[in-house]
Amino acid sequence: MDHPALPYERNGEWLALSAARLSAFAKAAGGAVSPIEAGSHPHHVRQWLLALGLFPEKWLGRLFSVGGIRMDGDRILLRAFLPGDPARDAAFRLAQEAPSDAAAAPASDAARALYADDWCLVMDKPAGMPVHASAPGQRGTLDEAAVRAGWTSGELQPAKHIHRLDDDTAGPVLYARNELAQLRLDAAMRGKAIGRQYAAIVHGVPKRRSGTVDAPIGKDRHQPSRRRVAPGGDQAVTHYETLEVYRDAALVRLWLETGRTHQIRVHMSHLGHPLVGDALYGGRDAKLRHQALRGEELRFAHPWSGEAVALTSPEPPWFAEARRRLASL
Repeated sequence: MDHPALPYERNGEWLALSAARLSAFAKAAGGAVSPIEAGSHPHHVRQWLLALGLFPEKWLGRLFSVGGIRMDGDRILLRAFLPGDPARDAAFRLAQEAPSDAAAAPASDAARALYADDWCLVMDKPAGMPVHASAPGQRGTLDEAAVRAGWTSGELQPAKHIHRLDDDTAGPVLYARNELAQLRLDAAMRGKAIGRQYAAIVHGVPKRRSGTVDAPIGKDRHQPSRRRVAPGGDQAVTHYETLEVYRDAALVRLWLETGRTHQIRVHMSHLGHPLVGDALYGGRDAKLRHQALRGEELRFAHPWSGEAVALTSPEPPWFAEARRRLASL
C-alpha cells in the first residue's frame, strides 16, 4: 500500500495523526481494519497500525521498543522526529563544532539547500566537496553542511544522504531527516524511482545523437581508484543525448538507471568520449582541473506526501565558462 498523503501536526519530536483519517485512508485504499478505540494501549496501537499497512514494520517496531507510540484521545502520536546523536553520528557532531579556517568549504562555492522540510533535504553540492568523510574527523563535507542547513527552529535533526556524487561532481544530493523518510527514500532508490539527470562536456562528438550504454562496471585491478567496464562487474545503465556540438567536444545530457561508482565517467570513456578534464579516465583540459560533470536535476516522490518533487541545480560558473570556451574554438 502507498504511504499516506495525510495532514499531520508536529509537536517537537512527535508526529500527531488523526486515527479517523488513518482509518479512512486505509479503507479508501482497499483495507478493511476496524476503527481503534480512543486511549488504546501502545501495543494495540502498534498492532492496529501494522494492520493498516501504511508504515514499515521495522520502523513501528523500533518506535514501540523505545516508547515512541502513544494514543492521546483519538490521535496517534509517533516519535518520528528524533534529534541527531553526536555520539553515533560524526557529521552531526562536527556540525555542532565551529569549523576552523582549514576546514572551510571549497572557495569556489558553498553548499546550499535547494529544498528542506521535516522529512527531507536536497543540498546543492559544489565541485571539490566530498559528500561524506573519508577519514575520521574530516571537515568540510556535504554531510556536515546538510546537518547545519537542515536545522530549523532550533531542532537538531540528522541528515542521511540517500545517494552520492563524486567529490569533483557538482549537483543536487538528497537527504533524509528522519528514519521513516530514510526507509522510504532508500526503497525508492533501490527501485530506481529517483531520477537523476546530469550534464557533461565530453571529448569528441558521439556518432549517435542519443543512445544507451549498458555495460557492467567493476574495479580496476591495476589502479584501485579507477573503475572499468568488466564482464563480471555490476550492472550499469546510462542513457545520453547530445545537446551541443563543438569543434572537438560536445555537451551531453545523461540519465542513470543505476548508481555505480564513476558510472558516467567510465561509460563515456568506454564510448571513446572521456569527460573534459577527467585525467583519471583519459580526459584533459588546460584550465579545468576536474571532470566537466554536474547534476542538473533530481526527481523523487516526497517520503511523506508522495507528491512529485523536481529540483534543478543552477549551472556552476566553471561549467558555463568551459562550455563557452570550447564553443569558441
